[in-house]
Amino acid sequence: MHSDTRAPLPLKIAAIGGLVFLLAPIALIFVYAFTTEEKSFQWPPPGLTLKWFGVTMGRADVWAALALSVKVAAISTCIALVLGTMTAAAVARSRFFGRETISLLVILPIALPGIITGISLRSAFSLLDIPFSTWTIVLGHATFCIVVVYNNAVARFRRTSGALIEAAMDLGADGLQTFRLVILPNIGTALLAGGMLAFALSFDEVIVTTFTAGNQSTLPIWMLEELIRPRQRPVTNVVAMLVVLVTVFPILAAYWLTKEGEHTEGAEK
Repeated sequence: MHSDTRAPLPLKIAAIGGLVFLLAPIALIFVYAFTTEEKSFQWPPPGLTLKWFGVTMGRADVWAALALSVKVAAISTCIALVLGTMTAAAVARSRFFGRETISLLVILPIALPGIITGISLRSAFSLLDIPFSTWTIVLGHATFCIVVVYNNAVARFRRTSGALIEAAMDLGADGLQTFRLVILPNIGTALLAGGMLAFALSFDEVIVTTFTAGNQSTLPIWMLEELIRPRQRPVTNVVAMLVVLVTVFPILAAYWLTKEGEHTEGAEK
């Protein structure tokens, strides 16, 4: 006999209620991006218009903040892919003293509150007389981006059979050929998913950026400043809608990539 795996009605109602609670504020952002009201959050909106999209496109400060956010996220993701993958390979494929301690230290930045990471980085930059620049933001973002890539890569390394690597070596492949022809095809989707998640996290990061940006403004920092001293509230909502879309799509893509890559060739049982 097969047991009924369908969720009971109260559980379904609770799940729907939870989704509504989480998504309703985001839906309001989308609605207010089209409102004709400029200075307040009036509900319901007195009217709808596409005017603010044109206004946003014409704002040079928005474009500058967007460019900085994309630049920082791209560089942070590249650093995270290299360092996160190398660390994952060492931890998953080697046995050495302090391995578990290294794994804990790599994961620690994402477990700590962002304000702790931000304060520590700002103190370090001040102590070393490092001026605030794009690179200080990148260093701050890389601390948690590495964790995302590491977690994806180490899980995939552990599911990939070491026999495949040994067989490639026995057949005469050198280290680079083994990585390119055997390892990379097995961990590629995990790295791509980790890179997408790292980009999304970096793109919408606020707290660490506040302590490492100086006078520069990424898109989330620009939004925060606009909320404090608003000029055109709907423009802020248009930008918020952009941030939501840019963040959600990489996360969904990463989910599907990791779901598709659950079974690797020669995976150890």
